[in-house]
Order: sequence, then C-alpha cells, then structure tokens
Amino acid sequence: MAAQQPAVGMQPLRDGASKIFIHFTMSLDGFIADAEGRVDWAFGFGGLSPQEVREITASVGAALGGRRGYDLSMMRGEAKLYGGAWSGPQFVLTHRPGDAPAGPSVSFLSGSVREAVETARAAAGGKDVVVVGASIAQQCLAEGLVDEILIHLVPVLLGRGIPLFGSRDGGPIKLEKLSLAESGSVTSLRFKVLRQRQHPTAPIRC
Repeated sequence: MAAQQPAVGMQPLRDGASKIFIHFTMSLDGFIADAEGRVDWAFGFGGLSPQEVREITASVGAALGGRRGYDLSMMRGEAKLYGGAWSGPQFVLTHRPGDAPAGPSVSFLSGSVREAVETARAAAGGKDVVVVGASIAQQCLAEGLVDEILIHLVPVLLGRGIPLFGSRDGGPIKLEKLSLAESGSVTSLRFKVLRQRQHPTAPIRC
C-alpha cells in the first residue's frame, strides 16, 4: 500500500481546506499490490527527490488504513509511510480491535468508516488525511468522503493482486483532472472527485 510504495509523483494541490485524499502507486492494470501483498514491483521506475517527498508530505496531518494492510506490515516496522519521511497520527479501522497489537503511533478504531474519517480529520489539525488502504479507499468513495485521488501509475501489468478500485454499485463517480506529471517512467495523476455517492453508513470490511 502507500506506506510500502516508492513516493513518486508531484506536489499535492491545496486550496487551504483540509482534504481526504486517496494516495497509491498502481500498476497499469489497476493493482496496488501483488497477490501476496508485495509492492517491490513498484520500485525502480524513477521518482521524486527527498525534498519533493517532503513537499508532498507537508500537507498530510494524519493517515487512515485498514487492518489487512497493517497486518502486511503497512504503517509499522520498516514499512513506514512515505519511507519514514512523514510521521504523525495513524489510524487503522478494523472489526477486530480486541486482538490489535500495541503500537506507539497507531490507534485502532472500530465503528463506521465515516466515524474513522472524522477521527483522523480531527487528529490532523487542519491538514489533510491520506487514505492508504484499498478497502478503506473503496468504502470512503462509496460514502462520499473523498475529495481527491492521487495515483502514481507505473508501467507494469501484474495480472492479479489487490485492486485499488473493485466492483461496486451506485453508478459512475465523475472526476476532474487537476494535474499530470511524469518522473522517470512513472505518470502521476491527481483528480478531484466531483460527484460522490451518498448512502447509509456501510459495515466495516477490513
């Protein structure tokens, strides 16, 4: 997931308001990890300098992920968000909070996706909340909670793995392209979410 992936792309656009944004490196066929949860395939295509990474992470005040990604070492150990270039409050939404391991910088949440987003937003202190789990990202989109999507597209076809955008109900979600940039072989795309589906809070699927 984003915690394990190379930070490549471009500086997020800001208009002074706190945003909820999805941020992933993705294969051309739509996967953010292979079938075993590995992301090593995403390295080696070129990327940003440490200074450019700091410019991206400067807008991030909190991170929100899911239990699956956490269990695959996202947000802990050596696989720190943005390679350790960012630190701050991190939240993991799970329906298994009772067996969640202790961690100094990670808080485990139960409840709805909407409640988790509001908790992360409050902890972000006016900065943005980055969503770094595939299931959480899909649920946030379904709940109409996402402001922007930042994708770093790498030229590889995985064939199978963990998809960022799975099948869903509710019709298309329209996007507005905010920016496009290239770094090495990577194409970075940032979109504003124009129309988001609204419906009663969905159950946790983490």
